[in-house]
Amino acid sequence: MTNDKRHMANEKIINLQAAARHLLEENILRFWADRMYDPKGGFYGRMDGQNVLHLDAERGAVLNARLLWSFSAAYRVLRKPEYLAVATHAKEYICARFLDKEHGGCYWSVTADGQPLDTKKQTYAIGFMIYGFSEYHRATGDQQALDIAVRLFHDIESHTFDAVHIGYIEALTRDWQPIADMRLSDKDENGSRTMNTHLHILEPYTNLYRVWRDPRLAERLRLLIRIFATRLYNPQTGHLGLFFNDAWQPIASRHADSPGHDIEAAWLLNEALNVLGDQALTDELTPVVRHIARASEDGIFAETQWWTYCEAVIGYIDQWQRLTFSDERLAFSGEAGHYWLLVEQAFQYICDRLIDREHGEWYWAVLPDGTPDTGNDKAGFWKCPYHNSRMCLELIERFENL
Repeated sequence: MTNDKRHMANEKIINLQAAARHLLEENILRFWADRMYDPKGGFYGRMDGQNVLHLDAERGAVLNARLLWSFSAAYRVLRKPEYLAVATHAKEYICARFLDKEHGGCYWSVTADGQPLDTKKQTYAIGFMIYGFSEYHRATGDQQALDIAVRLFHDIESHTFDAVHIGYIEALTRDWQPIADMRLSDKDENGSRTMNTHLHILEPYTNLYRVWRDPRLAERLRLLIRIFATRLYNPQTGHLGLFFNDAWQPIASRHADSPGHDIEAAWLLNEALNVLGDQALTDELTPVVRHIARASEDGIFAETQWWTYCEAVIGYIDQWQRLTFSDERLAFSGEAGHYWLLVEQAFQYICDRLIDREHGEWYWAVLPDGTPDTGNDKAGFWKCPYHNSRMCLELIERFENL
């Protein structure tokens, strides 16, 4: 690469980094620390799209685990003590209110005053608890956080792993018995196996393996990667299947595929392969991952929800890096250049359409007429500072040595 081209590449990256850091600190983290922080413990459960705080709203395990991850990761990368304070606040509340001390795992939700509400064991939620606690340990070295993450890993493996059909059961009752309705939400099909849950077991197991090099965990990471390659990935289309029964037979869904999850899975699979460090497996799976990334382009920009654009930025920057590092002369040409343009397109859409610059955080989506969606929550059970804070942190970390 010539000096002029190298300068241009560095300038583009530095500008993207600077925008991401400002967005992270001034728009996302400040909103959650100032407006959703409950000084009596934890975080308020909901702010609607009109910026009205609902003090009596239930509090979800996924929201709280993602808050723990977001502020822990922010502290690890930026080393600002105020982020550690919020992360510790999240950790203490989860330990006091969400962890089931009798049966293990965590509750799906608690009331506004912290009493157990929905006590089912949703594997997805336990996975996010592992993600949050392992990141807190990664940021601080806190042994209790690691112990909790390991204990939750054993809970998933002991109760939700199906050794007959090889996969993870969606949900069980509080005491780990079968449950009729296993759905994450009423938008999902009632399948006992889903791509979404397996993706969000892969993700925390990868993070846990960074700090706990356990042989069984390594074996499970390999197994999860294989499940994506052999059960979830469609080699004809490149898309991932969404809902399945016990025997991994597809369940018909109103959603044929999910481009946002495709691109998220592509970069999380690459991350898992990198952390695992199995070169033979990486070489074998790289074509599959690249196919999934390419397939995601079919429909990704027809999506309007905030999280899909975050995953597009990370996923396409991941593909760009892999192509560029093999031949840096192609940074802004050919296939690498194509992915850089997708990154710029997704990030520009976020800046133009999704950010609430007056009140903080992001809108849920953009409506068909181009206006912000204020009918869905600004913060709530599913609207968390996870996809967007992670996007910003990835942009900061991936190029921190420039």
